[in-house]
Amino acid sequence: MTTTDHAASTLQAARELAPEIRDRALEGERLRTMPPDLAERVEAAGLFAMCLPRALGGLELDPVTIVRVTEELSYADGSAGWTVLIGGSSAFLAWLEPGVAGELLGDRPYAASTCMIAPSGRAVVDPAGVTVDGRWAFNSGVSHARVSQVGAVVMDGDRPRMLDGHGPDWRLAYFGTEQARIVDTWDSAGLRGTGSHDLVVEGLRVPAEQFVNPLFAAPRHDGPLWRFPFFANLNVTMMGFPLGVARRALDEFVELARTKTRGPERLRVADDRHVQMQLAVAEGGVQSARAFAFDVLGELWDTACAGDPLSDDQRARLSLAAQQAMRASVAAVDAVFRLAGAGAVYADQALQRCFRDLHTADGHTFVSADVVTRYAKHRLGIAQPSFSF
Repeated sequence: MTTTDHAASTLQAARELAPEIRDRALEGERLRTMPPDLAERVEAAGLFAMCLPRALGGLELDPVTIVRVTEELSYADGSAGWTVLIGGSSAFLAWLEPGVAGELLGDRPYAASTCMIAPSGRAVVDPAGVTVDGRWAFNSGVSHARVSQVGAVVMDGDRPRMLDGHGPDWRLAYFGTEQARIVDTWDSAGLRGTGSHDLVVEGLRVPAEQFVNPLFAAPRHDGPLWRFPFFANLNVTMMGFPLGVARRALDEFVELARTKTRGPERLRVADDRHVQMQLAVAEGGVQSARAFAFDVLGELWDTACAGDPLSDDQRARLSLAAQQAMRASVAAVDAVFRLAGAGAVYADQALQRCFRDLHTADGHTFVSADVVTRYAKHRLGIAQPSFSF
């Protein structure tokens, strides 16, 4: 099967699963995770393996297809879309030696992974391997993840080991999720169906080859997707989520506005000039952000397919496009949620779920002020680490 065939079949698989994902969104909220049988079907369809190298049994799809699939699932249910994009962090197994990564996946190459990059753990390195201790929050989909990846700082005594020009020695530890303890903590405002529980390890022994720094190291695979550095790869996986949730919110509002009436004259919401203006602005913002995203992705993919590394300018634009997708989507959902009125607040209304899911995602470090300013710093010539975008 060609790469194009894989892309088409994966997008079709997402579209076929989307109606059931949409119908079971409230079930996921009640369970506070993706229903187990649905997670198994998502895995079987290869949706967690979109970014995994083909050499490890994954699909290794192009960035445009990855964004479109994530967008499709996020439109059906924000929690499901988020679970799939985080489950796709098996992409970062590309930074391990292939034999090591293959052993971690075992007989489940399509399995989900979970990843918490934040260095909430401590690691002590010795000649025989590494000992890791820590507790990490926000491990989305951890209950059905085959592999977990967590950030830890290498310690020299009671202080972090420092690397010249890079600060603390901050790496990712990779291990089978069954080696850790899952603490049921996820009771959230939004993304309720993602099962983003805490993960705890105490004195976990990790082989040295499963403790690497993907921020500074090159991936162990060749091919266009691996010419996207770590954070560029992360930008790709995050783009489709806000665009899918915002599109669902806009569509839900349009259906409501066509039938809902207000005031003693019982005028349709759709006939209100203020509503029309706000809807047009929201649509323009989301559609412009989406066009920008696909324009940047197309340019960068052409560069990668030509065998060239991405330039700093290209990586900075990719970061900007990912941030713009989130900003425009949040603005659009806020606008239509206000316009919808009190009826939108009920738990069975998809519009309020879109509002909650998107604002919860907007609290992610991926859209923190530090990340948002990276493009501006690049344009202004302000020094920043080259791996940061």
